[in-house]
Amino acid sequence: MSLHEYHPAHGAGCALCCYGFERLHKAGEAPLTHCPACGTALRRALAAPALIDSAARHLAPAHLARHGFSQYRRLERGRYEKIAGDGPDRLGDD
Repeated sequence: MSLHEYHPAHGAGCALCCYGFERLHKAGEAPLTHCPACGTALRRALAAPALIDSAARHLAPAHLARHGFSQYRRLERGRYEKIAGDGPDRLGDD
């Protein structure tokens, strides 16, 4: 399944296509050439692919330490303990 973005080729089009719309197509399905609501000729626009990237691996303690960051865990209000990196072992201790 792929997501295609369509805009009117000429003119304004109807309420569905005047600002453009997206349509999910099955693999091998032909792209739309005309608006399904008003019949206006359409052009398919280039759209950025939707990539899924998990932020969890970027926030892993080993990944942060490898890139020079320190990560802390909250112990109580105003006090934190280091779990990764080269920073001080504790923050907020008086």
